[in-house]
Amino acid sequence: MRNEPVIHREGLDWITMTVYLLLVFIGWLMLYSIHYNPEDPYAFIKPATHIGQATIMVIAAVIMFFASYIIDWKLWNIFAYPIFGFSIVLLILVLFFGSNINGSQSWFNIFGFSLQPSEVAKFGVALAIASFISHFKQSMDRVKIVGTGFLLILVPMILILLQPDAGSAIVFLSLILTFFRNGASPLIVVIPLMALFVFVSTLMFGFLVTGLGITIFALLLIVIIYYQNRALIIGSIMFALILIFLHIKAYSIAALISGIAGFYLMAFYFWFRNPKNIRMVSFSGLLIILTFSGLTSYTFNNIMKPHQQDRINVWLHPDKSDPLGALYNVVQSKMAIGSGGLTGKGFLEGDMTNLEYVPAQATDFIFTAIGEEQGFVGVFALIALYLVLILRVIKIGERAGNKFILSYAYAIGGYLFFHFFINIGMTLGLVPVIGIPLPFLSKGGSSLLVFSMMIGVLLKLDTVRRLRY
Repeated sequence: MRNEPVIHREGLDWITMTVYLLLVFIGWLMLYSIHYNPEDPYAFIKPATHIGQATIMVIAAVIMFFASYIIDWKLWNIFAYPIFGFSIVLLILVLFFGSNINGSQSWFNIFGFSLQPSEVAKFGVALAIASFISHFKQSMDRVKIVGTGFLLILVPMILILLQPDAGSAIVFLSLILTFFRNGASPLIVVIPLMALFVFVSTLMFGFLVTGLGITIFALLLIVIIYYQNRALIIGSIMFALILIFLHIKAYSIAALISGIAGFYLMAFYFWFRNPKNIRMVSFSGLLIILTFSGLTSYTFNNIMKPHQQDRINVWLHPDKSDPLGALYNVVQSKMAIGSGGLTGKGFLEGDMTNLEYVPAQATDFIFTAIGEEQGFVGVFALIALYLVLILRVIKIGERAGNKFILSYAYAIGGYLFFHFFINIGMTLGLVPVIGIPLPFLSKGGSSLLVFSMMIGVLLKLDTVRRLRY
C-alpha cells in the first residue's frame, strides 16, 4: 500500500466547536425556561429527569473531548463496519427487549437512562457509507455500486420502521446527498423529489387530478420536444384544456382515461415516425408515476391508521383536522412562536412556555420556546447558527482531499440539515409532525450523545488532510 503524504494542522476547527457549544448551551437555557417555576426557581435541578439531562450534557462533553483529541483518527475508518454491525444488532435487540413508549418500541432503559438505537445507527451508517465510498475505485455513477451502498441505508431503515418509528427512519434518506456528491447520477436526487411531488399532489388533490395533470404534462412535453409543429402544439393544448374542463365538470374517471389514452396515442404516433427519439422509457415512466399515485391514494385511504392519516391531514388538510385533537400541537406551536413578535417576551417570560400550553415542548417543539421568548431576532440567530454549523461541516469535508472524510462530512451535514429543516417545519406546520428532535437543543440523551460524537469525530478527522484520493 502506497504511503500518502499527510498534513497535520495545529488545533481544532474552533468555529465549529464554538457553534456546537453555543447550541448545547442554548438548549440547556431553553430547557431551564420550559421547566421554570417562579415559586421554586431551583425546581429544574430537583427532578431526576432534569438531573439526568445535565448528566448527559457532561457525558456529551467528555465524548466530544475523547473523539476530537484522544482517539486515533484511523480507527474510525478501520472499525467503520464493526460499528455499523453493532448498531444493527442494537436495532434488532430493541425489537425484542426494548421499552414501548408512545406506541414505538425504540428505547432501552439502562440504569434509569434511555438509549435509542436509531440514534446510534446514524453514526454507524455514516461511518459505513464513508468507508464504502472511500474504498471503491470505480465511479459512483454505476447502478450496481450505488445499489450496494443503498443496502447500508435500507437495512437500518427497515428495522426502525418495524419499531415503528417512521420519523427516525426517513432521516437516513439524507445520505442520498453523500452519494450525489461522490459522482452518483442526478437522478438519485431527482427521483425522490418527483416521488415526493406526486405523493403530496395525490394527497392534496386526489388521484384523478394528479394523474390527469401528469398525463397532460407528459403529452405536451412529448409534442413540444419531439415534434416542433405549431398546429399540433396548439391542438394538444386545446385537447388538454378540454380534458381539464371535463374533469372539473364531470369529475369522472373518463377524463383520466382520455388523458392516458391521448398520451399513448400521441407517443405511439411519434414512435413510428421516429423510433430513436421516443423510447419505451416514456411509457414505463408514465405508468410507474401513475401507479405510484394510485398506490399512495389507496394506502392513505385503506391501509394507514387514523392517527397516521391525522398527521398528514394536519399538514395538507388542516381544515379536516380537529383543532383540539390532532391539530392542537401545531396550533399552539404557531401561537407561541407568533406571540414572540420581533424581540420576544424575554427569558423566563414566555406565558405559553411557562404554562405548558405547547405539548412536548422540551423535546420535539423546543423551537417554540425560542420563538416566544426571543422573538424573530432569536429565531434568526438560531437559524444562522445551524446554517454556519452545516456549512462548516461541509467545508471540512471539501478541504480534506480524502473521500472518507468528504463522505463522512456530507453524511453529518445531511443529518443536521434534515433534522433542522424538519423539526422547525413541524413547529410551523410546514411538514408533518413526525417526532424528529432539534439537534443539541431538544431534551433527550441519545440524540445529544450521538451528535456530539459525530461532530467530535469530524473535528478529529479535520486535523488530518490527505493530498490524494
